[in-house]
Amino acid sequence: MYSLRDKVVVITGASSGIGKALAEAALSRNAKVAVCARNIEKLKDAFKGSAEQNVIFFEADVSKESDCKGFAEYVLKHWGRIDVLINNAGISMRALFQDTELSVIKELMDVNFWGMVYCTKYALPSILSNSGVIVGVSSIAGYRGLPARTGYSASKHAMQGFLESLRTELLYSGTHVMWVSPGFTASNIRKVARSSDGSLQAETPLDEKKLMSPEECARIIIDAVEKRKRTVIMTRQGKLAVYLNKLFPGLADKLVYKHFYNEPDSPLKR
Repeated sequence: MYSLRDKVVVITGASSGIGKALAEAALSRNAKVAVCARNIEKLKDAFKGSAEQNVIFFEADVSKESDCKGFAEYVLKHWGRIDVLINNAGISMRALFQDTELSVIKELMDVNFWGMVYCTKYALPSILSNSGVIVGVSSIAGYRGLPARTGYSASKHAMQGFLESLRTELLYSGTHVMWVSPGFTASNIRKVARSSDGSLQAETPLDEKKLMSPEECARIIIDAVEKRKRTVIMTRQGKLAVYLNKLFPGLADKLVYKHFYNEPDSPLKR
């Protein structure tokens, strides 16, 4: 069992949703936590009332290599080490590829994939020296491409391929590499998902009240970190999708199409 007590846990995209809940879960297990987000004031407001002596804040756009490097350097200067990196920052999209401006796909890759690569690169030396943990918050879209979410699916496939390669490279180093795949979780990600022209979607097509809470999702992830799980697929629906896609890919195509065709205001109906 890998205890988070007195460990330094670094979390990207932590001003709301899963990222904020991850930070709170790590704090509850006596970790020191470093969080970043694009808006520093919103980030600090999210943690008012928390154990402030155990939290540090950094303004960073993870799509920028210099910001990711600066974040790692800031944590190392403040606490002298990084034990756990949770690559959580991410954005989504909802539009058919034929209608989507290529800049939207690039933005998703820059944030979801390159942001993880940059942060991992600059945190890795300290994590290696401390036999720590690197985590990617992925998605079922990392196993199975989803219609109207080409850029998102591509970024999560890339994340998982990168982390699998890195895990194999570090197999005998004492450092653990893993990814987790939440199902639909109540968060802001769908409201800020990109439309075909890069504008924010603004509304979610799902009933957020019926989805897994960020707190429950974070608990599962932190438990997995402490148990050094290889991968975690959180929902029964997600596990079924991965299973069907592996064994019956043609059937999976039809079922996935049907599922997303039936969502409110589906781009597949246009």
